[in-house]
Amino acid sequence: MAGRLAQRHNQPKETIRTKIRKNDTVKVIAGRDKGKVGRVLEVNRETGRVLVEGVMMSKKHVRPNPAKGVKGGIAERESTIHVSNVMIVTADGKTSRIGAKTETVGGKTRRVRVAVKTGETLDKK
Repeated sequence: MAGRLAQRHNQPKETIRTKIRKNDTVKVIAGRDKGKVGRVLEVNRETGRVLVEGVMMSKKHVRPNPAKGVKGGIAERESTIHVSNVMIVTADGKTSRIGAKTETVGGKTRRVRVAVKTGETLDKK
């Protein structure tokens, strides 16, 4: 039995598909920080969580380390939040789901993200 468990745990985990990317502006729609707006700093596809600037702040006790220039004390930093609890914010400040459409520019076809509510293109290029 132990051999089968080891085999199962060594398999690569299935990544969670998400349409939210780094540097997107998102709004928290559920949880203790509901209503806060921030920029996505990091997306973790293995756990399905995102790190949003100024959201889910937690305190961490830090030991001083003079060699690294770290001052001791209680530091505040962001914690991750599940990707289902955030929604993208469009340029006019409305939250929307994310859809996709194909766009042809100069003979090249590419897939771009669009806001479902407003039809606004979310990709910069």
